[in-house]
Amino acid sequence: MSTTIKWLGHSTFQVNTGGKTILVDPFFNGNPAAQVSAADVEADVIMVTHGHGDHVGDTIEIAGRTNALVISNFEIVTWLQKQGVENAHAMHIGGSHPFDFGTVKLTIAHHGSELPDGSNGGNPTGMVLKTNDGNIYFAGDTGLFYDMKLIGEEHIAVAVLPIGDNFTMGPDDSIKAIKLIDPETVIPAHYNTWPLIAQDADAWATQVTLETSAKPEVLAVGGEFRL
Repeated sequence: MSTTIKWLGHSTFQVNTGGKTILVDPFFNGNPAAQVSAADVEADVIMVTHGHGDHVGDTIEIAGRTNALVISNFEIVTWLQKQGVENAHAMHIGGSHPFDFGTVKLTIAHHGSELPDGSNGGNPTGMVLKTNDGNIYFAGDTGLFYDMKLIGEEHIAVAVLPIGDNFTMGPDDSIKAIKLIDPETVIPAHYNTWPLIAQDADAWATQVTLETSAKPEVLAVGGEFRL
């Protein structure tokens, strides 16, 4: 079976690979872009990039119902365990670990990570998910940074980058990021959820095509890309 990436709105993605269903930053309840609720989704694995409420989202509810393995930084995993999450794996920036669905490596990200109750969420991260079908880079919430060039040395098949601006990179900086990472395909995230981060994704895709060698893949909410 090939690996698929489905956009579920905002920065929430579902990856199916190696017979597993992985949710990345599962924010459903309270997400105006979501078309399903936390009660509707299944997961074997949950990956959380940082502690903000629109990324930790419904992790506790979904993990409690499905017993999904939650992967995040040490501080977030410790906090989730205090909330009753039992199946979790703590990592930190620069570290990688092989799982039965692929290898996960945490990367730097430039953002905040305070948890919803004000607890310390540690450092924000990006995540590289290495699958048999190719490597996927979820940048998480971040500004542009030059070390994205090093992340590109992981041979990224798909880069998922924020383009909403204001809280993260905007379209112009995302183009610079694509040039540094040099992925085969790039998928936009963290935009159009609220008016403050509204963007014209089709105009962005045209810019990607004209200025980079990557293929832009603009997904509708619920849309899927196959590696």
